[in-house]
Amino acid sequence: MKIGKIPESVLKRSILRQIHTKRKEVLLGAAVGEDCAALKLKEDEIFVLSTDPITGTAEDIGKLAIHVTLNDLASAGAEPFGVMLTALLPKTITEEDIRQIMQQAEVVCSQANVQIIGGHTEVTSAVLRPVITVTGVGKAKEGSFVATSGVRAGMDIVVTKWIGLEGTSILAKEKKKELLARFSERFINQAERFDEMLSVLPEAKAAVMSGVGAMHDVTEGGIFGALWEMSESSGVGLFIDLKKIPLKQETVEICEFFGINPYELISSGAMLMAAEDGNRLVMDIQKAGIFATVIGKATEGNDRILYNGEERRFLEPPKTDELYKVL
Repeated sequence: MKIGKIPESVLKRSILRQIHTKRKEVLLGAAVGEDCAALKLKEDEIFVLSTDPITGTAEDIGKLAIHVTLNDLASAGAEPFGVMLTALLPKTITEEDIRQIMQQAEVVCSQANVQIIGGHTEVTSAVLRPVITVTGVGKAKEGSFVATSGVRAGMDIVVTKWIGLEGTSILAKEKKKELLARFSERFINQAERFDEMLSVLPEAKAAVMSGVGAMHDVTEGGIFGALWEMSESSGVGLFIDLKKIPLKQETVEICEFFGINPYELISSGAMLMAAEDGNRLVMDIQKAGIFATVIGKATEGNDRILYNGEERRFLEPPKTDELYKVL
């Protein structure tokens, strides 16, 4: 395609016509010539925003871009209802590629009842592959907003599902040929399907109803990065049992194959939480059909300790995600 804004015919045909989910809060949504979206909320509701780019992979980028931003909103206790997409596309892009990205995005939006309310789409020589940035819009009732910084000493630390789901799925798709040299196709296909578990909206909803104290979705930097960020923002220490952090076998073996650390691998699909009664929170989340487990406690002071049997070491500040060592 030519550099610059995509043609209006392509905009209408392959972008706007892919948007089907609608929300009553949206007074003005995506349309030709519209630079803004207009939203209406109730007096007792808080307007919550989040934005994130997808730069680490081009595989299923439309799906990943929506999941990551909706998960950010969910971690604040907000109900997502709208997203705005900015797509920077390489000259090699085709209209069919654009349509597929939009269809991927709309599938996730439809499942979450979220409307695509606007954005910007441009072909540029500044990128070699698609770069998608999503700004999410959500709402929360006053008093139900949840912050990452809400952890207090004595609270239990809980994690949902399994860490490394996103990174494992990306590696299985991007490096399938290499992985097939050691693993069966069935094994790789199973790992690829981990992207079906990336949404944390159900467990976030259950956690808010349970009275969760803090939430933080586990993204770049993996569980180690998320633990550091949650404790740093809350001003607490941690005592975390490494053996209790849940991992899928596919994640363990694929990380061993590439020589990377699963605890520092991008992990959308897992939510880190803190609560006064972690066991009750786990039970409430499991009632929603989602696995969760207590992995440790928040402590007084600043020491963030990881223990594995008799071995103990200090948690370090987040590093570059392990995914980038492979891709």
